Amino acid sequence: MKLNYRKLKLPLKSPFTTSFGTDTDKDVFVFILEHNGITAYSESVTDENPFYGPEDNYTAFHIIKDYLSPIVKELPEPAEFNERSQFIKGNNMAKAAMEMLLYDYHAKLKGQPLDKFMGKSRGYADVGISLGMDNIETTLKKIQDALDRGYKRIKVKIMKGKEMDILGSVRDSFPDITLSADANSDYTEKDFDLVKKIDRYDLVYLEQPLYHDDIIYHARLAKQMSTPICLDESITSPEKAQKAFEMDACKVINIKEGRLGGIENSLTVMDIVKSFNGHVWIGGMLETGIGRAFNVSIASLEGINYPGDTSPNDKYFLHDIVKNPFKMVNGTIKPNKGKGTGILIDKEYLNKYTIAEGVL
Repeated sequence: MKLNYRKLKLPLKSPFTTSFGTDTDKDVFVFILEHNGITAYSESVTDENPFYGPEDNYTAFHIIKDYLSPIVKELPEPAEFNERSQFIKGNNMAKAAMEMLLYDYHAKLKGQPLDKFMGKSRGYADVGISLGMDNIETTLKKIQDALDRGYKRIKVKIMKGKEMDILGSVRDSFPDITLSADANSDYTEKDFDLVKKIDRYDLVYLEQPLYHDDIIYHARLAKQMSTPICLDESITSPEKAQKAFEMDACKVINIKEGRLGGIENSLTVMDIVKSFNGHVWIGGMLETGIGRAFNVSIASLEGINYPGDTSPNDKYFLHDIVKNPFKMVNGTIKPNKGKGTGILIDKEYLNKYTIAEGVL
């Protein structure tokens, strides 16, 4: 069997700005497993910098190369891989990249599309859009364009000191749309009075306003707001999800498979959310068409009850690395029908954007 990697640098169509900073390119590790005529793919959702979470491309690659790849080469089922990799503390994104690679391999081995291999699929995913921070005029134009294309939820990025300008302008122009906001941990417990003013904008939820690893202060804030709290960065395990709901720290969870350590943990979190009558959706990390295929597959499962950040990749990249990018119709995307992720790699662009490659 072969286990290879490529490091890519893909140019974005336009800069993507959050409270973390601005990205103009996507630097990503892609992993390729070949065995007995099956080729499986996955990617790491880490970035060059540890701004979203504690991992970055360099730490993830180290963990994968030195600790996880020997396990993967034995081709265990994903659940067994998770058990065997528990000796490594944290490093969820590194673990997820390898677990999802095994998901693609075993789904292909069994001849099943990935969404069917995961569980009960509706056959489609409801799609929302996430917009980075920009000048107000550009943001309003992007929202109108998204609505014209049929997106079922608009999410805007906000940061401390700019939230009222952004949300006020959006609500003035679009008083009736399904709107949410993502703060990416830009506030603290000292900002409660400021954050509570966001109630006036009638959001479906406010995503991760406080510390990236916090539940306690979110629980305190949630008791003082009418806007439901959605947790993202704070939910790094099923146990954290259980505690968050028990403490009433949130009503909504954004699942990112990479942040949770893979698909198995993501499915468990979906069950936890359901047991508390909460809401759950699938987030995105500017994935290529490889990672997007995983997102769309899990977003199509019956347990997902809010539109997710599963936009077609023509929103982000000048050129994707798959020949069959997803297309949205009436605010929905269908998972690929082929085996596993069902992606068709565009070798021309894969080679064009590769800046390093090797064998694990």
